[in-house]
Amino acid sequence: MRFRINRSGHHHASALPYPEEPAPAPPAPPVEPEAAEPPLSAHEIDLIRASVAVVEPLAADMTVYFYAILFARYPEVRPMFPPGMDAQRGRLLRALLRIVDLVDDPENLVRFCEHLGRDHRKFGTLSAHFPAVGECLLASLARYAGPAWTADIAAAWTKAYGAVADVMISAAEADEAVRPAVWPATVVHHVARGHGIAEVTVRPHMPYAYAAGQFVSVETPWWPKHWRYYSPANAPREDGTLTFHVRAVPGGSVSSALVHRAAVGDVVQLGAPMGDMVLDAAVHRELLCVAGGTGLAPIRALVEEVARRGGRHQVDLFLGARTGAELYGVDDMLRMAQRHHWLTIRGAVSHEYIPGIRGSLPEVLAEYGPWYQHDVYLSGPTQMVVSANETLTLNGTLPERIHHDPFETPVLSMP
Repeated sequence: MRFRINRSGHHHASALPYPEEPAPAPPAPPVEPEAAEPPLSAHEIDLIRASVAVVEPLAADMTVYFYAILFARYPEVRPMFPPGMDAQRGRLLRALLRIVDLVDDPENLVRFCEHLGRDHRKFGTLSAHFPAVGECLLASLARYAGPAWTADIAAAWTKAYGAVADVMISAAEADEAVRPAVWPATVVHHVARGHGIAEVTVRPHMPYAYAAGQFVSVETPWWPKHWRYYSPANAPREDGTLTFHVRAVPGGSVSSALVHRAAVGDVVQLGAPMGDMVLDAAVHRELLCVAGGTGLAPIRALVEEVARRGGRHQVDLFLGARTGAELYGVDDMLRMAQRHHWLTIRGAVSHEYIPGIRGSLPEVLAEYGPWYQHDVYLSGPTQMVVSANETLTLNGTLPERIHHDPFETPVLSMP
């Protein structure tokens, strides 16, 4: 297995603070001149995963310690982070778990790290920050691994962090050459939809290119440095506006601000679009789309994109909720189905006896399947996405034909 690093034409020194210059990598075979040698051996991968197993019970304390020593040793980076660090610590932990999970999957590891590199531009991250982060990360791992921390484990983590930092820096440099880090956007429409949900439409001040199905980070003026991810509920429009379906989450500063405080004329900040849950990823003519709650937003955008392309796909859409009242957006989607013969809508509720389909979305998918000749798009609560994914694969759908946001995968969202 080879670790492919797309450097986008850039060449630069690694951000990793190596104790000494690494030995040059052996030349790649002639048949794959673009391939680099794997950054980690099988033994080094085992060492990294064994060390994670040791520190995992103390992971929350370790991330607190990491940021404490990072800010103490390098106080100049503190203004890049929000005053409250709980959410940020959780994101660091999930990203680390994701990287460890992908350490023997070079293609997906590179893709994930490229996303991280591009996304970190909005925080003001510079290549010079990576050595500081690497130093404090290794110090934190060493402290919480205790006697299990060895020179070999330290060397494996040093090498792994160097590879990750290198990919992130390359992706950020390439991104900087073609677009800004953030886009100011004015709220031009705000409508309450009940059950703590609002439709918020914004118009970016500069052209904002994205694909239906992608997601966008949003920062409000009331909570600086707090970014949350939302999927536009529309395919790209001629007027450049984007509509977000936002549910106010208890204790959620950004979501509550967008639902209850934002008004026409307010200006928010958008980060670069991210995600691979796009129509171009489909290989089959038939699509299965599954949406729970406000997870309908990217699915609705994908349906609009199918319409924009002349309805070249047959789309089966399943909407799910606990009760009929929570079956968000079904009327809007039914109107779309009346206009487009290729779109079929089914709604299911799991906790209320009403006419129609009853059951959780995974149960309903199993009943109406099989779906092995479809490309599948899943969006909604993490547990629904995970369960639906399991149900579909058990019934013959190939895993590579199941598309969903990377931030909703188990390794990022569950212990």
